[in-house]
Amino acid sequence: MSQIQRVAIVGGNHGNELTGVHLVKKFQQYPNLINRSSFETLALLGNLKAIEESKRYIDKDLNRCFTNQGLQNPQLSSYEDTRAKAIQQILQPQNQPFVDAIIDLHSTTANMGLSLILSDTHPFLLRLAAYLSSRSPLVKVCINQQSKESGFLRSLCELGFVIEVGAVAQNVLNAELFEKTEQLIYTILDYFEGCNQGNILQENSQLILYKYIGTIDYPRSERGEIQAMIHPQLQFRDYEPLNPGDPMFLTFEGKNIFYEGASTVYPIFINEAAYYEKGIAMYLTQKQQQVV
Repeated sequence: MSQIQRVAIVGGNHGNELTGVHLVKKFQQYPNLINRSSFETLALLGNLKAIEESKRYIDKDLNRCFTNQGLQNPQLSSYEDTRAKAIQQILQPQNQPFVDAIIDLHSTTANMGLSLILSDTHPFLLRLAAYLSSRSPLVKVCINQQSKESGFLRSLCELGFVIEVGAVAQNVLNAELFEKTEQLIYTILDYFEGCNQGNILQENSQLILYKYIGTIDYPRSERGEIQAMIHPQLQFRDYEPLNPGDPMFLTFEGKNIFYEGASTVYPIFINEAAYYEKGIAMYLTQKQQQVV
């Protein structure tokens, strides 16, 4: 592939996810940390108003506002719709090409370690993912191909992806995960630099992928009220197998609700705080091994 010329590191798409917010602020203060000789790196804060107010968003989720239709619609005037258009212009200044890669920093209350979330199986991103996961057991790789048209920031360019870090409470910093995320970013930038300079050997390697297959909501009443919690045996067990018959939820009366699927799945984003409003208790994935 052609050389990477411009990279964007974005934090604070959700204003209460402080890992990305403070990493970007650090990179803005000390740009030499992310400077590399063969490409330009831009450090950008996403939802400025939500960051200021310590909220996930003001009017709507900014990380759902980057659809082509929405970006081209001047009638959409919520704060996040306006900010999405401004971010797009920053990522593609007048008379310049769009950034080649977007590293979108997020944190989650789920036990996701250091997760790479990809929108497709681009060969370069798969090789990057294999390289990173071989260096750290904390790195897991998820593919969510349905997200291409969902308005995610990462969908704006071919080499866009998310680093999802957890478990971290909203509006809280975890120093250990902050430092591990920071080091992961430097490793990614060094990988880009090595590829540009022809110093990365593209050897075939094994990569474990977790491919999105659907979501599960909490059990609810006819009025939409939650009737059960994530089962204690499932809590914080992201990326671990959930087999048919395993306990999945626990009702407020203490009754177990079991997983009734036909095959083993691997839940992620288990009990993510921000997903209660979205009607999502967890994502379900299939575990696959692939040579890249």
